Amino acid sequence: MKALLSTLAIVSLVLLFSFKPTVQEFQGQAFYISKSKMELGSWGARMSEAQKKQVQARLKNRLEKTYVLSFNKEESLFDEEDKLDAISGATDSWGNNFSRGEQYKNIKENVLIQSQEFYGKRFLVKDKLQQISWNMGKESKQIGQYLCFKATALVPTNELAWFDFSWSDLSTEANTATTDSTAVETLEPEVEMTAVEAWYTPQIPVSHGPAEYWGLPGLILEVSAGGTTMLCAKIVMNPKEKIKIEAPDKGKEITKNDYQNTIQTKMLEMRNNRGRSRN
Repeated sequence: MKALLSTLAIVSLVLLFSFKPTVQEFQGQAFYISKSKMELGSWGARMSEAQKKQVQARLKNRLEKTYVLSFNKEESLFDEEDKLDAISGATDSWGNNFSRGEQYKNIKENVLIQSQEFYGKRFLVKDKLQQISWNMGKESKQIGQYLCFKATALVPTNELAWFDFSWSDLSTEANTATTDSTAVETLEPEVEMTAVEAWYTPQIPVSHGPAEYWGLPGLILEVSAGGTTMLCAKIVMNPKEKIKIEAPDKGKEITKNDYQNTIQTKMLEMRNNRGRSRN
C-alpha cells in the first residue's frame, strides 16, 4: 500500500511540474479610417464649386480609405481593405500603382517588408524601419475607451510616401541632370520634412502603429501628417481565433531607394513615349 501511495505521489509531482498552462499570445487588430485633404492647387482655382465636388466624388476612393493593423509584441501587418471606385464600381488601377501595399514590420529585428505591384510587376521591398525621433508631450485625450498621449516628430517627406509618385519628381530629376557639370562644388538639396502628430495609448503596450509610424510606448491610435489623418475606429484584443502575422514573400527583392528609382525610370519612359506618339 505504501509503495502504491509513493508511486502515485511521484506521478503527481511529475505531472505537476510538466504541466504548462496555455497562455494566449498577446495580439490584436486595430481598424483605421484614413482621410486626406484634396489639394487642387492653381488648377482648382479655375474650377467651379460643382466641378470641385465632382472631382472630390471621383477621387473619394483615394481620399478615404480603411486599413487593418494586425499585431503582436514584436510584429505587425498593415494592409488596406479592398474598396471599389465610388463612381464606376471598379478598382482604381492607376491609383493602385502608387498606393501602399501589404506592409510587415518587425520592431525587434528592425525590418520592413512591403509588397508592391507596379504595372503588373510585383516587388518585395526589404529595408530597415524608418527611425523616428519622437518628442513626448504631456497632453492627453480619450480615443474610445483608451487614454492617449501626444507625441510629435519631423520626418523626411520622402520616407512617408516612398512608394508614391508625382510628375514633379521627374521635373526634379531633369533639373538635376541639367546642372552645370563644370561646377566645382554642388549644394546638397534641402530635405523636405513633414510634421507628424501622433496619439498613443500605454494601455496597449506595443510600439506599433499604422503605415510608417511606430516606436512609441503604446499603440498609435491616431496620426496626422501632410493633410492625412488616420484614426483608429475599432480594436479587437486577443481574439479567439489566432491572427496570422506573416511577411509577404512574393516579388523581386529590392530596397526602398531602388524601388523609387525604378518607378521614376518607368514613368520617364512613359512620358517620352507619349511625347513621341504625339509627333
